[in-house]
Amino acid sequence: MTYLVKLGELSLKGGNKAGFEKILARNLVALLKGSGASIVSHDGRFYIHCEDYAVNHVENALSHLAGITGWAQARKCEKEINTVLAACVDEASLCFEQGARSFKVESRRTDKSFPLRSYALNCQAGDAICKTFPSFKVDVHHPDVIIRVEIREKAFIYGYEKKGLRGLPVGSAGRGLLLLSGGIDSPVAGFLMTLRGMSLNAVYFHAYPYTSDEANRKVIKLAEILSPFSLGLKLFMLNFADIERRIQEKAPASWATVLLRMAMMEASSILARRNKCKALITGESLSQVASQTSENIYCAQSRASFPVFRPLIGTDKEDITKKAIAIGTYETSILPFQDCCALFSPQHPVLHASIPQARELYESLDLAPLISEAIKNKEVHKLFRRFEASK
Repeated sequence: MTYLVKLGELSLKGGNKAGFEKILARNLVALLKGSGASIVSHDGRFYIHCEDYAVNHVENALSHLAGITGWAQARKCEKEINTVLAACVDEASLCFEQGARSFKVESRRTDKSFPLRSYALNCQAGDAICKTFPSFKVDVHHPDVIIRVEIREKAFIYGYEKKGLRGLPVGSAGRGLLLLSGGIDSPVAGFLMTLRGMSLNAVYFHAYPYTSDEANRKVIKLAEILSPFSLGLKLFMLNFADIERRIQEKAPASWATVLLRMAMMEASSILARRNKCKALITGESLSQVASQTSENIYCAQSRASFPVFRPLIGTDKEDITKKAIAIGTYETSILPFQDCCALFSPQHPVLHASIPQARELYESLDLAPLISEAIKNKEVHKLFRRFEASK
């Protein structure tokens, strides 16, 4: 079995293209580990060769690989006209069996020594398909399937093509620390940053025994689902129960969420520095909840010593939910186990906190020793959900 893989934004990287391709190849090797597949890179394409038993493994890997625009199972044959035309007919037969009733042929001739130009190859392949399958109609505007022919070092013919994640190879933009909650938003935010080349670590703040073990296991599952997109993920779990109590006891109730977010930013910055992260990542969407007004976001960020990336800041809940469903986190995110933010949320939170007042209240709590203790006693989970071949 041969897969043809198309690269994404890398074609725009000019003199840096080779470096990005090297990272992409390394990532693909990691995702394919244990499949027995081999990889060849040539002229802007990757070719994966595998046995039939490894098909599910390979397709899972490709569906989690940032940096590619698309991929397809391809027929590989010699660059001889009749052989190529026969392969086009075979591919058309498969597409017809799968329900396609109209088609067009698109050819790309990288090897200019091939005797037919692209237009002529399109016409001859189309004629061969129509003669074999008279009910398979040509439709150059809205075909059910496009049968593509690429004349390269060999000839590659394929029909149905699956879309890749696009973006940049994970690791090309360093590592970010994701503030991972048990909700819908933050896993999507982490996923979107992997598409910009950022590998992930994650931190989760819980308040056991006020929050449950089920809530912790839920977040571990979310991190596990994200892990192949990031080529592995280290999850830090910090118990913030003492910090929550201090805030409850000494601060105005309406300020509890803002002050807690400030403490989370401070702790996350310490973890980011120790783990060589370049940025913090949150799932905040402007004004979606009380803690995410522009003023409250500004107060929380005042305790961060790293850039804070918010890829969802202008996105509505419906779009975020669709993306969560697409990447497989939604069903886990909606499990009914509350995290510490939801559990200790005040009934009437402050909506437009001021930085001077926030700083004064925060400093009065003397949270630094409690944050240090939480970091010292953190749990660490190293996660990488690997795919397996069904040999």
